[in-house]
Amino acid sequence: MLVGPHEVRDELWVVGGRISYERPAAAREVTTVTGWVLPGLVDAHCHVGLDAHGPVDAATAERQALTDRDAGTLLIRDAGSPSDTRWIDDREDLPKIIRAGRHIARTRRYIRNYAHEIEPPQLVEYVAREARRGDGWVKLVGDWIDREAGDLTACWPRAEVEAAIAEAHRLGARVTAHCFAEDSLRDLVEAGIDCVEHATGLTEDTIPLFAERGVAIVPTLVNIATFPNLAAGGEAKFPRWSAHMRRLHERRYDTVRAAWDAGVGVYVGTDAGGSLPHGLVAAEVQELVKAGIPALDALSATAWAARAWLGRPGLAEGAPADLVVYGSDPREDVRVLARPERVVVDGAVRA
Repeated sequence: MLVGPHEVRDELWVVGGRISYERPAAAREVTTVTGWVLPGLVDAHCHVGLDAHGPVDAATAERQALTDRDAGTLLIRDAGSPSDTRWIDDREDLPKIIRAGRHIARTRRYIRNYAHEIEPPQLVEYVAREARRGDGWVKLVGDWIDREAGDLTACWPRAEVEAAIAEAHRLGARVTAHCFAEDSLRDLVEAGIDCVEHATGLTEDTIPLFAERGVAIVPTLVNIATFPNLAAGGEAKFPRWSAHMRRLHERRYDTVRAAWDAGVGVYVGTDAGGSLPHGLVAAEVQELVKAGIPALDALSATAWAARAWLGRPGLAEGAPADLVVYGSDPREDVRVLARPERVVVDGAVRA
């Protein structure tokens, strides 16, 4: 039982769907599972109920959640979805979801059918709305292509961002933002944001600010891998944007490693549900290792550290028995994450 990066126990018991490290006094009907056990993996940037065109029906959302579950992802921070997926909370066989409500974007500055599209005077109102609808998170679109400028630009004025983040915090919610480029980062961090998604625009000037303010990043490197194709598709119409996207892609690994070296919290997220399929958590961990993050820390970014960051228990006494069983020690080779042997949700073997 890999209770933590350096804490290993020989066995645990699951009784009534909960973890116990004490053998039950009257254990009669016992199912035994052997292997190397991790807490259910975390995908901290995932979209259940969303595809490339917008909201999907419940059957499609169920297939998405099942794909994530079978890959070992048992805790999802749903970083923006226009679909109501609260019915998933009543299913004992599906991953647990922490929702950020629906994306909040500037008018005509994001993917069609994804977000509330509003103007700056409405930002506080919509942030408050999504803070009440979500599970402790709100998702802003911090930058996107500006067709007049022909490149990525920041979406929100500083004053409105400060007021909106303050309102979210007053309501007990944390705030994250989609950001590809450089321009929006300083304002967002100084305004008190809690996390930035993708964060490809981090530089030697802003990385220390993230570290100082305790702002986490979720790099979604499996998504950033699509930048060259996106750039090629927009080359004729937006050459500045295309060149910018290529530069961000080329330095993606250096950016993530520099953030980690500076002490910035880095967590695993795949951005599944838009243009990417679900079930990519193992691939994202491998991408973090490729970026130069030590394997144990990359593993923690989807296991122990990720659960602590999101305020959810791991393999703790009395915690829900959400765990994944592997044939070998994933600390020795993170590639084993792609081959779970058993997936246990609320104490039942589901895959």
